[in-house]
Amino acid sequence: MSDFENNNVASPLLGEGIRGDGQAKWYVVHTYSGHENKVKVNIEKMVENRGMQDLILDIIVPTEDRVEIKDGQRKIKTRKMFPGYVIIKMIVTNESWYLVRNTQGVTGFVGHGSDPIPLTDEEVARMGIEKVYIDLDVKTGDTVRVISGPFESFMGEVMEINKEKQVLTVKVSMFGRDTPVELEFGQVDKL
Repeated sequence: MSDFENNNVASPLLGEGIRGDGQAKWYVVHTYSGHENKVKVNIEKMVENRGMQDLILDIIVPTEDRVEIKDGQRKIKTRKMFPGYVIIKMIVTNESWYLVRNTQGVTGFVGHGSDPIPLTDEEVARMGIEKVYIDLDVKTGDTVRVISGPFESFMGEVMEINKEKQVLTVKVSMFGRDTPVELEFGQVDKL
Protein backbone atom coordinates (compact mmCIF):
# COMPACT_ATOMS: atom_id res chain seq x y z
CA MET A 1 0.00 0.00 0.00
CA SER A 2 1.46 3.37 -0.98
CA ASP A 3 1.50 6.42 1.27
CA PHE A 4 -1.07 8.10 -0.98
CA GLU A 5 -3.53 5.23 -0.54
CA ASN A 6 -3.47 5.31 3.24
CA ASN A 7 -3.57 9.15 3.31
CA ASN A 8 -0.58 9.55 5.62
CA VAL A 9 1.05 11.87 3.11
CA ALA A 10 -0.59 14.71 1.22
CA SER A 11 -1.65 13.89 -2.28
CA PRO A 12 -0.26 16.39 -4.78
CA LEU A 13 -3.73 16.53 -6.36
CA LEU A 14 -5.49 17.53 -3.17
CA GLY A 15 -3.23 20.26 -1.83
CA GLU A 16 -0.87 20.52 1.09
CA GLY A 17 -1.65 18.15 3.93
CA ILE A 18 -5.27 17.40 3.01
CA ARG A 19 -6.15 14.02 4.46
CA GLY A 20 -9.59 13.30 2.97
CA ASP A 21 -11.21 14.31 -0.29
CA GLY A 22 -10.75 18.04 0.32
CA GLN A 23 -14.46 18.60 1.01
CA ALA A 24 -15.70 20.38 4.13
CA LYS A 25 -17.53 17.91 6.34
CA TRP A 26 -18.94 17.88 9.86
CA TYR A 27 -16.80 16.19 12.51
CA VAL A 28 -17.46 15.47 16.18
CA VAL A 29 -14.83 16.52 18.71
CA HIS A 30 -14.82 15.11 22.24
CA THR A 31 -14.16 17.66 25.00
CA TYR A 32 -13.98 17.71 28.76
CA SER A 33 -17.55 17.95 30.04
CA GLY A 34 -18.50 21.55 30.69
CA HIS A 35 -15.72 22.88 28.42
CA GLU A 36 -17.73 22.84 25.16
CA ASN A 37 -18.23 26.62 24.92
CA LYS A 38 -14.62 27.36 25.94
CA VAL A 39 -13.36 24.97 23.26
CA LYS A 40 -15.61 26.66 20.66
CA VAL A 41 -14.32 30.14 21.59
CA ASN A 42 -10.66 29.00 21.70
CA ILE A 43 -10.85 27.32 18.28
CA GLU A 44 -12.59 30.38 16.78
CA LYS A 45 -9.82 32.66 18.13
CA MET A 46 -7.04 30.43 16.79
CA VAL A 47 -8.76 30.13 13.39
CA GLU A 48 -9.00 33.92 13.17
CA ASN A 49 -5.40 34.48 14.35
CA ARG A 50 -3.99 31.96 11.86
CA GLY A 51 -6.28 32.92 8.96
CA MET A 52 -7.73 29.41 8.65
CA GLN A 53 -11.35 30.42 7.94
CA ASP A 54 -11.17 28.50 4.64
CA LEU A 55 -10.38 25.25 6.51
CA ILE A 56 -12.50 25.50 9.67
CA LEU A 57 -15.86 26.86 8.58
CA ASP A 58 -18.24 26.44 11.51
CA ILE A 59 -18.22 25.32 15.14
CA ILE A 60 -21.41 24.34 16.94
CA VAL A 61 -22.34 23.34 20.47
CA PRO A 62 -25.86 21.97 19.81
CA THR A 63 -28.39 23.16 22.38
CA GLU A 64 -32.12 22.90 22.89
CA ASP A 65 -34.56 24.99 24.89
CA ARG A 66 -36.64 23.23 27.54
CA VAL A 67 -39.54 24.73 29.45
CA GLU A 68 -39.34 23.96 33.16
CA ILE A 69 -42.03 24.85 35.67
CA LYS A 70 -40.59 25.68 39.08
CA ASP A 71 -42.69 27.22 41.88
CA GLY A 72 -45.47 27.89 39.36
CA GLN A 73 -43.14 29.89 37.12
CA ARG A 74 -42.34 28.85 33.56
CA LYS A 75 -38.64 29.12 32.84
CA ILE A 76 -36.90 28.35 29.58
CA LYS A 77 -33.64 26.52 30.17
CA THR A 78 -31.10 25.98 27.43
CA ARG A 79 -29.25 22.70 27.72
CA LYS A 80 -26.57 21.03 25.67
CA MET A 81 -27.90 18.23 23.50
CA PHE A 82 -24.56 16.37 23.50
CA PRO A 83 -22.59 17.22 26.67
CA GLY A 84 -18.88 16.71 26.12
CA TYR A 85 -19.03 17.17 22.33
CA VAL A 86 -18.50 20.00 19.85
CA ILE A 87 -19.36 19.68 16.16
CA ILE A 88 -17.04 21.29 13.62
CA LYS A 89 -17.43 21.80 9.87
CA MET A 90 -13.94 21.65 8.45
CA ILE A 91 -11.62 20.44 5.75
CA VAL A 92 -9.23 18.05 7.47
CA THR A 93 -5.62 18.92 6.74
CA ASN A 94 -2.61 18.24 8.93
CA GLU A 95 -2.73 21.88 10.06
CA SER A 96 -6.49 22.03 10.81
CA TRP A 97 -6.43 18.63 12.54
CA TYR A 98 -3.48 19.73 14.68
CA LEU A 99 -5.15 23.04 15.62
CA VAL A 100 -8.37 21.36 16.79
CA ARG A 101 -6.69 18.35 18.40
CA ASN A 102 -4.33 20.51 20.45
CA THR A 103 -6.92 23.02 21.67
CA GLN A 104 -7.14 23.11 25.46
CA GLY A 105 -10.13 21.03 26.60
CA VAL A 106 -10.23 18.79 23.51
CA THR A 107 -9.63 15.10 24.17
CA GLY A 108 -9.82 14.05 20.51
CA PHE A 109 -11.90 13.54 17.42
CA VAL A 110 -14.55 10.85 17.25
CA GLY A 111 -13.00 8.28 14.94
CA HIS A 112 -9.94 6.04 14.75
CA GLY A 113 -6.91 7.63 16.39
CA SER A 114 -5.68 10.37 14.10
CA ASP A 115 -8.34 9.65 11.45
CA PRO A 116 -11.59 11.50 12.28
CA ILE A 117 -14.80 10.10 10.79
CA PRO A 118 -17.21 12.67 9.30
CA LEU A 119 -20.93 12.66 10.04
CA THR A 120 -23.13 11.34 7.24
CA ASP A 121 -25.64 13.64 5.50
CA GLU A 122 -28.43 11.74 7.27
CA GLU A 123 -26.84 12.34 10.69
CA VAL A 124 -26.36 16.04 9.92
CA ALA A 125 -30.00 16.37 8.82
CA ARG A 126 -31.31 14.39 11.80
CA MET A 127 -29.33 16.52 14.25
CA GLY A 128 -30.61 19.68 12.58
CA ILE A 129 -27.10 21.11 12.33
CA GLU A 130 -27.39 22.13 8.74
CA LYS A 131 -30.31 22.25 6.39
CA VAL A 132 -29.65 19.79 3.59
CA TYR A 133 -31.29 21.11 0.43
CA ILE A 134 -33.00 18.48 -1.67
CA ASP A 135 -33.57 18.98 -5.37
CA LEU A 136 -36.86 17.14 -5.79
CA ASP A 137 -37.85 16.62 -9.43
CA VAL A 138 -41.64 16.91 -9.13
CA LYS A 139 -44.30 19.24 -10.47
CA THR A 140 -47.91 19.84 -9.52
CA GLY A 141 -50.06 16.91 -10.59
CA ASP A 142 -47.31 14.31 -10.09
CA THR A 143 -47.93 11.34 -7.82
CA VAL A 144 -45.58 10.80 -4.87
CA ARG A 145 -45.19 8.18 -2.14
CA VAL A 146 -44.65 9.31 1.44
CA ILE A 147 -41.54 7.52 2.78
CA SER A 148 -41.39 8.85 6.35
CA GLY A 149 -43.49 10.50 9.02
CA PRO A 150 -47.06 9.86 10.15
CA PHE A 151 -48.29 9.46 6.55
CA GLU A 152 -45.64 6.89 5.59
CA SER A 153 -46.69 4.56 2.73
CA PHE A 154 -49.53 6.90 1.66
CA MET A 155 -49.58 8.03 -1.94
CA GLY A 156 -50.88 11.35 -3.14
CA GLU A 157 -50.99 14.01 -5.80
CA VAL A 158 -48.74 17.08 -5.54
CA MET A 159 -50.90 20.20 -5.25
CA GLU A 160 -48.32 22.87 -4.39
CA ILE A 161 -44.51 23.15 -4.19
CA ASN A 162 -42.47 25.62 -2.12
CA LYS A 163 -38.82 25.17 -3.12
CA GLU A 164 -37.57 27.84 -0.67
CA LYS A 165 -39.08 26.14 2.37
CA GLN A 166 -38.43 22.67 0.91
CA VAL A 167 -42.06 21.62 1.47
CA LEU A 168 -44.90 20.51 -0.75
CA THR A 169 -48.61 20.07 -0.29
CA VAL A 170 -49.83 16.61 -1.22
CA LYS A 171 -53.46 15.48 -1.52
CA VAL A 172 -53.72 12.09 0.22
CA SER A 173 -56.81 9.96 0.61
CA MET A 174 -57.69 9.34 4.27
CA PHE A 175 -60.94 7.81 5.46
CA GLY A 176 -62.40 8.16 1.96
CA ARG A 177 -61.59 11.88 1.74
CA ASP A 178 -58.86 13.78 -0.08
CA THR A 179 -56.89 15.69 2.54
CA PRO A 180 -54.10 18.22 1.84
CA VAL A 181 -50.95 17.42 3.84
CA GLU A 182 -47.78 19.52 4.03
CA LEU A 183 -44.62 17.40 3.73
CA GLU A 184 -40.91 18.09 3.57
CA PHE A 185 -39.05 17.19 0.38
CA GLY A 186 -37.13 14.48 2.25
CA GLN A 187 -40.39 12.73 3.22
CA VAL A 188 -41.49 11.84 -0.32
CA ASP A 189 -40.35 9.87 -3.36
CA LYS A 190 -41.54 10.53 -6.88
CA LEU A 191 -43.28 7.59 -8.52
